Amino acid sequence: MSRQVLQVFEQYQKSRTQFVQTVAELASRPQNIETLQNAGVMSLLRPLLLDIVPTIQQTAALALGRLANYNDDLAEAVVRGDILPQLVYSLAEQNRFYKKAAAFVLRAVAKHSPGLAQSVVDCGALDALVICLEEFDPGVKESAAWALGYIARHNAELAQAVVDAGAVPLLVLCIQEPEISLKRIAASALSDISKHSPELAQTVVDAGAIAHLAQMILNPDAKLKRQVFSALSQIAKHSVDLAEMVVEAEIFPAVLTCLKDQDEYVKKNVATLIREIAKHTPELSQLIVNAGGVAAVVDYIGDSKSNVRLPGIMMLGYVAAHSENLAMAVIVSKGVVQLAIALSEEQEDHIQAAAAWALGQIGRHTPEHAKAVAVANVLPKLLQCFLRTDVSEDLQTKSKKALKNILQKCVHLPALEPLLHDAPPNILKHVVGQFSKVLPHDSKARRLFVTSGGLKKIQEIKAEPGSALAEYINTINNCYPEEIVKYYSPGYSDALLERVEQYAPNKS
Repeated sequence: MSRQVLQVFEQYQKSRTQFVQTVAELASRPQNIETLQNAGVMSLLRPLLLDIVPTIQQTAALALGRLANYNDDLAEAVVRGDILPQLVYSLAEQNRFYKKAAAFVLRAVAKHSPGLAQSVVDCGALDALVICLEEFDPGVKESAAWALGYIARHNAELAQAVVDAGAVPLLVLCIQEPEISLKRIAASALSDISKHSPELAQTVVDAGAIAHLAQMILNPDAKLKRQVFSALSQIAKHSVDLAEMVVEAEIFPAVLTCLKDQDEYVKKNVATLIREIAKHTPELSQLIVNAGGVAAVVDYIGDSKSNVRLPGIMMLGYVAAHSENLAMAVIVSKGVVQLAIALSEEQEDHIQAAAAWALGQIGRHTPEHAKAVAVANVLPKLLQCFLRTDVSEDLQTKSKKALKNILQKCVHLPALEPLLHDAPPNILKHVVGQFSKVLPHDSKARRLFVTSGGLKKIQEIKAEPGSALAEYINTINNCYPEEIVKYYSPGYSDALLERVEQYAPNKS
């Protein structure tokens, strides 16, 4: 009889094991998710989390994690099913395999939305996850760090909750562990905490994170470098003090070599880090220039496409915005040429808008700066972006502003002349204004202006009497003899022909 009982229990255990293994396997394939959900698999898995057999507990948790990871509806179902408290309890009590599986479920729930992440916090998961960061097993630490990062990434309140639970010093210890995957996840979690506010970033800095992150910038592992550069840029972006702390870790010029990394994300994250440092002050930008950073970023823009290019484009704009000398450093490094190429080549409005903005920052300082931008044939391209009706308002606004910034300094007339024929009135007045500044003082330019058809074009412009445009036109006309102005005025040839017809020659 006792043998029969044992057989029944063995059979029952085999069935449970087979069930959870099959569900976990099925849950790894998206096409099965809906069917499993409709079959009520959640309520069947929940009691198995309390099973007396550890492997059944772990596999049930794995299956739940895979389901919750799939979409927010299933994650909501895990919360509604009151499964989280059980997982949190087990994080403290069970073996390392179960802890990894339980942390995976918490991460899978937390990732979808701030509300779901808050549910994970509300069930007391943070303290349990932080304790897991002190486990001997690196896999448990990694799973816990991953879950904490997914909670922290949503907003400042959740990130603060992670900080308050004491996670940051332990995450900093994790990036010093030998396991590469643990380093990656811990660096990612520190990045997710730092991004929300200067105070949160300061907490990460106070735990000594910068020095340890800086030591890994030349690590051969691309995925680790992605996270390291992301974390450093999330720290540096908030304030001058934080950016200076990142720079003081002596990351230059070493980081510049990573702009040529094989991995696109590494390159983009490095360019983002340099941008976040450069934007704060002229001194920080000058430091980057002195390290060869502008030339390196110009090359990077030339070698990149689309969104990978974007942080580099913005970095040049920030550097140039600070001062005449820094803008000249961008010009000398052939930055204008690469920005002009990006403005022409790129299809996405936001990248073109960034290039237009950066060119405006370079050209707005002096006539010399404006000429450097104008000779790259940028002005017609900016005008085209401004006039297009099929682009975003942001691109139109930034193109218009850049045009005005450059035009107000540009006295290189050959570059301005094409705009006389194409520019709408609100841009045209700036173009004519520049001619009115230069022509009174330059006889060679006055002659060229006549032979190129510029003077004729000026006479065709209809300006409101008393407007700035009318004043500019008068100033230009006053540079020439009256008969020349008349000759190029509309209708003058008809008047001449009329006089010819009416002219009666003296008959001798």
